[in-house]
Amino acid sequence: MNDLWPYIAALLPTLGLLYLFYLVMKHIMEGDRRERIAHAQWEAQQDSLRKAHPDRTSE
Repeated sequence: MNDLWPYIAALLPTLGLLYLFYLVMKHIMEGDRRERIAHAQWEAQQDSLRKAHPDRTSE
């Protein structure tokens, strides 16, 4: 078992960075998903406003 600890100690920083990378990517993807939902809702709202007031032109 004493021979195994140096290998574990060598892999821990890599595993830690892998975990941090996973967390960052997870939050990026979640933020992107939320942004796409918000943008779709905004576009739907703008379309409904255009349909309600067709005489107004958006600039």
